Amino acid sequence: MDALIPFTTSGSLVDLVDKKVMVILRDGRKLLGVFRSYDQFANFLLESCVERLHYKLEYADTDLGVLLIRGENVVALGEIDLIAEDRVPLIPRPLDEIRTKINEENRRKERDHLIKSKVLETVGFVSDGREGDAY
Repeated sequence: MDALIPFTTSGSLVDLVDKKVMVILRDGRKLLGVFRSYDQFANFLLESCVERLHYKLEYADTDLGVLLIRGENVVALGEIDLIAEDRVPLIPRPLDEIRTKINEENRRKERDHLIKSKVLETVGFVSDGREGDAY
């Protein structure tokens, strides 16, 4: 009977050992690598780890090597389907090009936010915070 109860602790990570995974961290970074080991606190070790930056359908990877990740910083962790991964229409680009595009997009969003705030202030609304301030 106990074998039918699903793991709800770090023991549930046992199925991911030696598989390619994607990890999303609290700060928004996306890491890909081979899940090698973990402990009771869900701290784990990624091998052949890369940080992937996305801009629309373009991406660039930064090689990180072996990485020890503290479990409390993980938002999501999942196995990558190696067959489906090849069918995703992502276009590799140089890292500098992707960073430039992301920075331009962030500047545009900041400018749009300032314009919105000014318009809302004219009709009595106050912009106290930004998206994500609830953390």
